[in-house]
Amino acid sequence: MTTKFHVCNCNRTMPLNAVSGQRIGEALGGAPLPIASQLCGRDAGAYLESVKGVDDVVVACTQESALFRELAEEGRSVAPLRFVNIRETGGWSAQSYAALPKMAALLADAARPMQQALPTVSYASQGRVLIIGSADDALYWAEQLQEALGVAVLITGSGAIGESGPRPALPAERTYPVFSGSDVRVEGWLGAFQVKWRQSNPIDLDLCVRCNECVAACPEGAIDLLYQIDEDKCRRHGDCVQACGAVEAISFTRNADVRNDDYDLIFDLSDAPLLAMHQPPQGYFAPGSDLRAQTSAAGRLAQMTGEYEKPKYFQYRERLCAHGRNKITGCNACIDICSAQAIRADGDRVRVEPHLCAGCGACATVCPSGALAYANADVPYNGKRIKTLLDTYARAGGEEACLLFYGQEHGGALITQLGRLAKAGKSARGLPARVMPFELHHVASAGIDLWLAAICYGASQIAVLVTGREAPDYVAALRRQVGIAEAILSGLGYRGPHVTLIEAETPQALDAALQGLGAGEVPAQAAGFHLFAEKRNSLDFIFDHLYAHAPSGTGNIALPAGAPFGTLSINKQACTLCMACTGSCPSSALLTTADRPQLRFIEKNCVQCGVCAKSCPEQAIELVPRLVPPETAKATVVLNEAEPFHCIRCSKPIGTLKAIENLLGRLAGHAAFEGNMDRIKMCGDCRVADMMTAKKPDTIVDLVRPR
Repeated sequence: MTTKFHVCNCNRTMPLNAVSGQRIGEALGGAPLPIASQLCGRDAGAYLESVKGVDDVVVACTQESALFRELAEEGRSVAPLRFVNIRETGGWSAQSYAALPKMAALLADAARPMQQALPTVSYASQGRVLIIGSADDALYWAEQLQEALGVAVLITGSGAIGESGPRPALPAERTYPVFSGSDVRVEGWLGAFQVKWRQSNPIDLDLCVRCNECVAACPEGAIDLLYQIDEDKCRRHGDCVQACGAVEAISFTRNADVRNDDYDLIFDLSDAPLLAMHQPPQGYFAPGSDLRAQTSAAGRLAQMTGEYEKPKYFQYRERLCAHGRNKITGCNACIDICSAQAIRADGDRVRVEPHLCAGCGACATVCPSGALAYANADVPYNGKRIKTLLDTYARAGGEEACLLFYGQEHGGALITQLGRLAKAGKSARGLPARVMPFELHHVASAGIDLWLAAICYGASQIAVLVTGREAPDYVAALRRQVGIAEAILSGLGYRGPHVTLIEAETPQALDAALQGLGAGEVPAQAAGFHLFAEKRNSLDFIFDHLYAHAPSGTGNIALPAGAPFGTLSINKQACTLCMACTGSCPSSALLTTADRPQLRFIEKNCVQCGVCAKSCPEQAIELVPRLVPPETAKATVVLNEAEPFHCIRCSKPIGTLKAIENLLGRLAGHAAFEGNMDRIKMCGDCRVADMMTAKKPDTIVDLVRPR
């Protein structure tokens, strides 16, 4: 099966002609490509003819993608359609005359097979929405939404009665439930929210029949038509309680009962959102006090009934997880970074709630072991994309390639705006000819494994675009990843910089940053390997290649604190070789031997999680982040060893001399061990034999076993 390409110079606004089509076709390994001028108009015939078959069709236009899809549907086409932007990303720039290699690379990337569909996560909503907020806002939106959704209202807070302006009142008809309360807590997701609150006001709106007897009975005027008591005015004489009578909706001794209920949707109109995470759950809307934002959220809420699916964005390999061991926590990287609070500790491992996961992929980026992997365009798939881009760019004559990683939602819009400003001549130059945009679902989903692989494949520069819309923790994590990557490359003698974090909220800021990018030194030979699903395996190949072609400095490289590579520094004076660290290591970096007290270490396996240091009773272990040559990292080294202590009866090794001496020193003089200290120097079998032949009664020492 072949791929049919359609390239248009957009009414001759891009420098593309027959010669360009021939060069692009050669770079793509095929025949020359015809260049249209109005593919969406008078030249559409060639497109309509191509979609009659079953071959893939790639159209170099994203602006009119809806039109092209409609034309294909009208012709009952089954041809797979793909679209790629070469206009704002290349043809509309000050360097458009040199952008042909980039255009060829972008077309080749678009022609790649799509990744297989991911497993999905399901939601079901019957439209039961709880509106939380002040009486004014909550009751107003309840009236607007009650025909589309099953509405309930939770009134929080209340102004003093008698304030200027009209006071809200409960609806004359009880068409939807109204509650009041404080200390509201919300958990869950679309179709499965759990809400708890305290019924703090003396009047329970769920029980109140709105007969107005309490309003008439209150001498202080502390009750109005919201049927909530202003406790600043109330003197608690109880007239309202008597007036309420058998309804029993009023109680001053309720002690703030805890209430709870389940809802499909939450419309949070609180001044400060009840859920403060950067990425709230599906079905939760907190627009604040802005009326336009409230209106937009209400419109979206009104459509959220039925069943929904989204991809399961992550893969979790429990066997690789370095979160903890033996109830000691080491790595919390994924928990700390998750902006949706979808990851929680679960014993020695973590648990990811797929319904809360927003698909940013930051957890996979910071995971040192690869236990969490991003499934929505995974590393092997993106690695092949990068290799395709760079190989095609080089074949077309491109030099000093730069990849611009960006998130599709916000970064893509910024790049498009920049291209249009450049075409309009509005003090912007546009994307340089060497800068190839690389779209990600979220910019936080890529880190040093993809970046360094791109350097191995021939990219001279990696730019990572953040737009100010990302969670601050994501930006901080990307900045740390940049620091690690730069430390590795500069430590190996590659002239740089190679990885740059661009923080730009406007097209003009992006333009200025791109024009200032340099070109770093790359390995003399481009790598041929492909990336693996397991992160550490990919990094092994990456480091092998970078070290093999390093211009200089092929020794040890000091890395920033928190880097996931390194060794351990052992305080040999404090270490007793108890081997608690070997039992706690989740990555098999620390090993012991059966025949002698010896602590062994394989640096390649160490993810610097710190569980060993926290497990050490003598606090004798310190993490040392660094990178060493591959042959050194793969070797088994001895970090500490000691003279073994042998059982005084059978000569069997039972521990280290230092450990036995420490134990004897701690127990010396203890009345329970008086006269039995030699048993501490015996193995378990000999100790039992000695107990059976002893004349004096057994003591507590019989149960002591050396470490």
